[in-house]
Amino acid sequence: MQPNTLLDAILDEAGISHAGLAAHVNQEGRARGLALRYEHTAVARWLKGQRPRGQVPDLICEVLAGRLHRTVTLDDIGLGVPGEQPAAHTTSLSGFVERATALWRSDEQQRPHILGAPAVTGTPAVMPVWEWENPPEDVDVSRGGRHRVTPGDIEMLRAARAHYEQMYRKAGGVATRSRIVGFLNAEAAPLLRGRYTDATGRQLHRATGGLVAVAGICAYDSDAHGLAQRYFHQALRLAKASGDRGLGAYVIALLVNQALFMREFRQAVAFAEAALRAAGKHITPALASDLYAMQAKAYAHLGDGTSALSCIRRAEQAAERIRRGYEPDETGYVQPGLVNVQVAEALLSLGELAAAGEHAAAAVDNPAHDRGRVHRLAMLSTIELRRGNADKAVATAVQMAEQARGMESQRLRDRLRAVREHLVRSGCAGTGEAAELIDGALRVPL
Repeated sequence: MQPNTLLDAILDEAGISHAGLAAHVNQEGRARGLALRYEHTAVARWLKGQRPRGQVPDLICEVLAGRLHRTVTLDDIGLGVPGEQPAAHTTSLSGFVERATALWRSDEQQRPHILGAPAVTGTPAVMPVWEWENPPEDVDVSRGGRHRVTPGDIEMLRAARAHYEQMYRKAGGVATRSRIVGFLNAEAAPLLRGRYTDATGRQLHRATGGLVAVAGICAYDSDAHGLAQRYFHQALRLAKASGDRGLGAYVIALLVNQALFMREFRQAVAFAEAALRAAGKHITPALASDLYAMQAKAYAHLGDGTSALSCIRRAEQAAERIRRGYEPDETGYVQPGLVNVQVAEALLSLGELAAAGEHAAAAVDNPAHDRGRVHRLAMLSTIELRRGNADKAVATAVQMAEQARGMESQRLRDRLRAVREHLVRSGCAGTGEAAELIDGALRVPL
C-alpha cells in the first residue's frame, strides 16, 4: 500500500483539513441518504493508501470540486482503477498538472517511495518520448484558475531557472535540489493552476519545463534516478504543451545522458535520433553537437566504431556552427571544449588513446564552468594514465581534486573515485599525494 500523494496534494490546494474533508463527505452522504460517520482518522488512512468504500470516492470528488470550482475526477484524487496509473497520453493537461505538482510536494516532503523509486525501463521509458514526438498536439493550453498569470510571473520563472542552474554548476545537485523543489512547490505550482490565455499558457509551460528539467538534473546528480526520470518526463510534457520543439529536444538530451549512465546504450542512440528527427530545423547547433557526441559514446560502448566515428564527425561539424547569443538559455552548458571531452570519452572506449588524449587536452585548454572543469580534468587524467604518462596523470588529478572542493555531487564523487582507483592500481610514483587529496574531498559526507 503506497501513500496517496494526489489526494494529499489536492487537499493542500483546496485548503481543507482532514477533519473538514470527513465532515463534508458525511454531509454529502446525508444528501444521498447515506449515514456516514467519518472522522479525521479515516482521511489519514486514505492518505496512507487505503481505498474508501462504496460511493465515498465520488463524494470526495464532489466536495473538492465545489471547493476548487472545477471538475475533479477519481484519477485526480488517486482513486481511479486500483493498481493502475493513467497513461500520460490519456491524461488531460490539467490532470498532468495535478500529478506533476503532487510529485513535487512528495519530493519536498522527502517521501521514501518517491526518493527511492528505480528508473523505469522498456516501454514506460520510451512512451513519453514517443508521445512528445507524435500527435495529438495541445490545441489550447489556457486555464481558468483564480489568480491571473502575468508576464512578470513568467520572467520570475526564467530567472529562477538561470539561478538554480548556476547554483548546480558551482555547488552540485545535492546542495541545489531541495532549493529548486521548494521553489517549484511555492511558486510554479500555483501559477500552473492559475488563470491564463493560450498564448500566456505556452510561455508558462515553457518556463516551468526549463525549471523542472533542472530539478531532474539535480535529482540525477543526487543518485535518485527514478525521480530524475520522472522530472525529465514531466519537462518533456511541459515542452509539448509549450509548442517549443527545441526545448523538448534539450530534455531528450538529458534522457540520453541518463541512458548512457545506466548503460542503456541502444536507448541512448534511439532517443538522440528521436530528438534530432522531431526537432528538425528547431534544433540548434549546440544541441545537435551534444546529441551527436553522446550518440558517438553510445556506439563506442556498443563496439560499433564506424557509427561512432561518423557521429564524431557530425558533432564536430555542428560545433563549428555554434554562434553565441543565438542559442537558448538551456543549451548554455554546451561550452567550448564540451564536444572535445565527449569525443575523448568515445575514442577512449574505442582504444584510440592518442586521439583521445588530444581531444581531452583541448577540452582542458578551453574555459569551462566549475563542474565541467572537474569532468574534463578527470577524463584527461584517466587517458594520460592509460598512455603511461604517470606524472601528467597525477598533476591533472591534483588539479581535479582541488577544483571539486565545495561541490555536493554524487556524479563528481563517482569521477573522483574512478580516478583514484586508476591511480592506485597503476602503482606509479607520486600517485599517493593525488589519492590523499581525493580521499580528503570524499571524506566530507553529502
